[in-house]
Amino acid sequence: MALTSYRPYCNDLSHYSRFATRAVKIGDLWLGGDHPIRVQSMTTTDTMDTIATVAQSIRMIEAGCELVRITAPSVNEARNLENIKRELRSRGYATPLVADIHFTPNAAEVAARIVEKVRVNPGNYADKKKFETIDYTDSAYHEELERIRERFTPLVRICKEHGTAMRIGTNHGSLSDRILSRYGDTPLGMVESAMEFLRICEDEGYHNLVLSMKASNTQVMVQAYRLLVATMQEHGMNYPLHLGVTEAGDGEDGRIKSAVGIGTLLEDGLGDTIRVSLTEDPEFEIPVAKALAERYSQRKKSTEKAAGWELPYSPYDYARRDTHEVINIGGKNVPRVIADYSSKENITAASLFPVGYTYHVASDKWNLSDQACDFIYTGDKILGFDIPGTLGIIVNSAVFAALTDKDRYYPLFCAEEYFRAIKKSTQLNFVAIDRSSIFNNPAFDTSNLDNTVVLLVDTVAEHGMADERDIVAELMKRDCRLPVILKRNYSSIDAEKLQLYASTDLGGLLLDGMGDGIWIKAPGIASESTINSTGFGILQATRTRISKTEYISCPSCGRTLFDLQETTAKIRSRTDHLKGVKIGIMGCIVNGPGEMADADYGYVGTGVGKITLYKGREVVKRNIEETSAVDELIGLIREHGDWVEKP
Repeated sequence: MALTSYRPYCNDLSHYSRFATRAVKIGDLWLGGDHPIRVQSMTTTDTMDTIATVAQSIRMIEAGCELVRITAPSVNEARNLENIKRELRSRGYATPLVADIHFTPNAAEVAARIVEKVRVNPGNYADKKKFETIDYTDSAYHEELERIRERFTPLVRICKEHGTAMRIGTNHGSLSDRILSRYGDTPLGMVESAMEFLRICEDEGYHNLVLSMKASNTQVMVQAYRLLVATMQEHGMNYPLHLGVTEAGDGEDGRIKSAVGIGTLLEDGLGDTIRVSLTEDPEFEIPVAKALAERYSQRKKSTEKAAGWELPYSPYDYARRDTHEVINIGGKNVPRVIADYSSKENITAASLFPVGYTYHVASDKWNLSDQACDFIYTGDKILGFDIPGTLGIIVNSAVFAALTDKDRYYPLFCAEEYFRAIKKSTQLNFVAIDRSSIFNNPAFDTSNLDNTVVLLVDTVAEHGMADERDIVAELMKRDCRLPVILKRNYSSIDAEKLQLYASTDLGGLLLDGMGDGIWIKAPGIASESTINSTGFGILQATRTRISKTEYISCPSCGRTLFDLQETTAKIRSRTDHLKGVKIGIMGCIVNGPGEMADADYGYVGTGVGKITLYKGREVVKRNIEETSAVDELIGLIREHGDWVEKP
């Protein structure tokens, strides 16, 4: 496969090396440079309710929050930040405060004189979004930029005068019509939106800046951050990065999706502060963010730095690696999930229930869930019952050789052992390889493997994601089109970290188009059900295999116009069987219509007790009563033919 030259977005693809950024001072807190990765969250209270906001801020701080963000949608809320700050300081809390601003430059200018940092969104600070396509001439576009400069410069000067930091926070869902018209709904558009504001700051000699490229689509989010860093480096810039996945949702889905996006970038040394956006109380976001960040505090660091990259894949565009089909693996098949039962002493029909298979004795039939795994590895064990028709069993090669009935049993070989083996499957053979197999073992020649082989890529490296990426990239360079299963082994961690680490390690590879299946081995850490659910969740979060309803749900904040957690739970309880349907649940109109632009249906707060329903980007029903809005949403789904009754 031909190699292509790409601009580097991090120091080193093969070894962990944190990208060196400018250190920024936020109150008494330093961010970026050699300082630890900071964790932060955002209040969900009404900013005008000083005591409630202070109380929630304290809960966040005591959970480990290092920056507290508070929404300031108007000048009144911005002014009340002074009361909130005074009350927090009087209670002994000096944590820096961040004002979150959308649409209202006047509020930002007030807040910048009070708090330690302001966040502005280039898409709606001095711009507009009505989903209109405008054909700008170069001169007309330049005039718009001058208008933005005139509107934004006063804030820059206030921040510079008062020592206030600023985050230029681009959101995929709130790109302006101007940016969309010229660059499209793309990572490039997100980067250029931020760069326009960044150039104004630099022209004013103001550098106390942090940047973000947030999206609910993890593919878009990762590509945008990478492109931002590559663009900054071309202009001699190295501003610190705030990482986050917007509208990640709640529970398992929110944690997995956040880890896929944030963790992928952390693995490559990018990120100086992170916020995990869950549809839960903000203090519950902090332990998740800390678990993601702390993984890199002791990670061995490389001093290498790449000047340019010759790669067989693009880090800025998603394209799945081209592979041959072997039975149901590779080719155009969705990535497969393998469950590891090798440490289970006794495997019965009931043992398969946690991985999606239910056997009914009376009818002598198997029922499959939408998250039924595709293969089970049993090691040296042969099952004593008839297996479901869609399930394959992987056994060690010696066990396979002794089998008389090999129907849907497939052998696992260790690297060059495959070449020596006499008994192989005529349909599907798994061959386990690692870095040594590919780079250091001349006896293992991938060109001599036949088209029944699926490679099982394994690693014991601390920086395992990069290790496996190197292996798959080398296969691509050799034009080896055998499918690849990505395997990760975990021990000495708890179930919560397993979920986050596996999402990071496997998610990062899947976002680069690598992998035709995944295998998570974690004996004694979590149940088979949890491991299986995590695997399918990773595939869902990377949008490589959809097995359930997807909810694009924002975290609550002071702008939220209804009880987001309760409403999300209510909608989920009635729609979680609609496989493949995407539903956006947004507390307000700031990012709602944009972030859920690729959702099939949208539920957006547009006033107190008022909901507007969307089909795609189109408003279908405006300002309906909240009490009947969920029923109206179900009716809308029925009307467009996407409803099925619960089984």
